[in-house]
Amino acid sequence: MELSEIRAKIDAVDDQMLKLFLERMDLAEEVAAYKNEHRLPILNKERERAVLAKVTENAGNRERYAYHLFSTLFELARSRQAELIDAPTKVGAQVRACLENRDQLFPQTGLVACQGVEGANSQVACDRIFPRGNLLYVKTFDAVVSAVEAGFCKFGVLPIENSSNGSVRAVYELLQEHNLTIVRSTRLCIHHELLALPGVKLEEVTEIYSHQQAIGQCSRFLNKLEGVKVIPCDNTAVAAKLVAESGSRRAAAISSHPCAALYGLECVTDKIQNSDNNYTRFICVSKDPVIYAGASRVSLIIAFDNRPGALYEMLSKLAALDINMTKLESCPVSGSDFEYIFFIEMEADLRDPSVLVMLEELERSCAQFQFLGNYAEV
Repeated sequence: MELSEIRAKIDAVDDQMLKLFLERMDLAEEVAAYKNEHRLPILNKERERAVLAKVTENAGNRERYAYHLFSTLFELARSRQAELIDAPTKVGAQVRACLENRDQLFPQTGLVACQGVEGANSQVACDRIFPRGNLLYVKTFDAVVSAVEAGFCKFGVLPIENSSNGSVRAVYELLQEHNLTIVRSTRLCIHHELLALPGVKLEEVTEIYSHQQAIGQCSRFLNKLEGVKVIPCDNTAVAAKLVAESGSRRAAAISSHPCAALYGLECVTDKIQNSDNNYTRFICVSKDPVIYAGASRVSLIIAFDNRPGALYEMLSKLAALDINMTKLESCPVSGSDFEYIFFIEMEADLRDPSVLVMLEELERSCAQFQFLGNYAEV
């Protein structure tokens, strides 16, 4: 048989499959109406398990493919039912309340908590997000969160991930522990330099100070140095200030070019970071859940049962709506054996009702679900 003849037969089968699929979705809508009337849950795992057992039994040596086909059909049917069933969730109530003021513009000013001192990358991120912001400098990420949570500052800015050194896990842990909302994000190109007192040469340096993330981003350079002690500190700008105030010609800091001018230091070498394509993302958090105009990114923390197909089921919900996922990262749960939570980011706008329905369905089906915010990146 010629290839064209085979393809013609496939087209005919596809036509039949489409007709049957639409008929099946119509029936799923009837099921949704019944469940809505009788207040039944969307997911009926016992029913799905029985159908999948029958399918795999009758599919012969193609049972794996049949299993995944019908699993996808179930997922699509549940997604459609979720759109039709009135079953409010926590995230649904929260988002709908936020969307009542969905045309609210993001403020250009406000009191903002920022970790570090003048010249820190967090300060640059604050200035980008709030052109006329009033900054309150604090020592730690925890202090940023505390200032926002206590109402001392309306907003706080924190680093969330670096293109070379990965996620800032300490910040994700704070987001898990505290009820804050991400309302904005921005991305900065980071360029590290080794700074010291004027006239100091690299061979004189025996101590280098910087933030742990910057140390990781310059690990190759640091690993080549002999007899040099690397000392973590709160911030790259703090490191520059510390070196300047120490007066020591043996000390240097991994920091930025603006900090050299700010603290009277000179660049010993600027060839120190692992990659020139080095970006850090910063988030702006607030105590009150708000979705400002132009929001196009959603962040979540979720966990589900440790079983085959659990991650696939979650991903299929996004695929069904053509949602682009920009981040998926697993993190082990402290104190547990091989249990993980997932940090997820996606390009989505919650003004689209189907996206909110998808989030509600995730909340119902996941063992843990935390909505971090719907926001714009600038």
